[in-house]
Amino acid sequence: MEVGFLGLGIMGKAMSMNLLRHGFKVTVWNRTVSKCDELVEHGASIGETPAAVIKKCKYTIAMLSDPSAALSVVFDKDGVLEQIGNGKGYVDMSTVDADTSSKISEAIKSKGGSFLEAPVSGSKKPAEDGQLVILAAGDKALYDEVVPAFEVLGKKSFHLGEVGNGAKMKLVVNMIMGSMMNAFSEGLTLAGRSGLNPSTLLDVLDLGAIANPMFKMKGPSMLKNNYSPAFPLKHQQKDMRLALALGDENAVPMPIAAAANEAFKKARSMGLGDLDFSAVHETLKKPDHSS
Repeated sequence: MEVGFLGLGIMGKAMSMNLLRHGFKVTVWNRTVSKCDELVEHGASIGETPAAVIKKCKYTIAMLSDPSAALSVVFDKDGVLEQIGNGKGYVDMSTVDADTSSKISEAIKSKGGSFLEAPVSGSKKPAEDGQLVILAAGDKALYDEVVPAFEVLGKKSFHLGEVGNGAKMKLVVNMIMGSMMNAFSEGLTLAGRSGLNPSTLLDVLDLGAIANPMFKMKGPSMLKNNYSPAFPLKHQQKDMRLALALGDENAVPMPIAAAANEAFKKARSMGLGDLDFSAVHETLKKPDHSS
């Protein structure tokens, strides 16, 4: 099976590498061309523009950083719309809001192409291990055709109905995750400041009803102030913002998520946006007045 892949950030690179390892022919495009080099070494071809990738491949996957990047790849010069048409499918796995997904879907369908949104739950390690959870919505026939790729990329894929539902589900999941990370950070800080060993707190949490993979994976790194990015904080804050907008639309009060969003914004103002989202922990630390 031959697929195109647009966007080789932390997630896109890991996902396209996985497809190559499983025998897929992959044509890649990235705004910064040097990010294609490692994939070319593993057998990928390079498309000079998104349009060139669409022209070559029946199916093209996109994994882009935010709504503006997702829209630009479709609508700009040399973009997806210039070559999409009958018999071609476009699968956008970026995390965007439902409105962005709907705009892209309408444009693709107006040219005769088929569209699927398919944001994922999971960050760098699950992407590398093919253990993502894929939250697809849109053209069911296209979904059925790309299931072989989804089976390589993820441990489970869902088809959630009409376009927009995948985007909404992803925002709800990430809103919960961001809120939990803030509570977790406060707990680690409170334990340390009140004279407890935060490592012991991790052991206690892991044995109780709120044990979860995120605490287990992130906790030890956070205690070592290691925030190597699996999911950059700036993207987590973007998802909180989009989730809060979804709350506005549906008149859902979200005070916990709103407070978590403010903490992520504070972290961004401290220059932590490119670190892992767990770096929100740093916002709770006492300023160092020694100099």
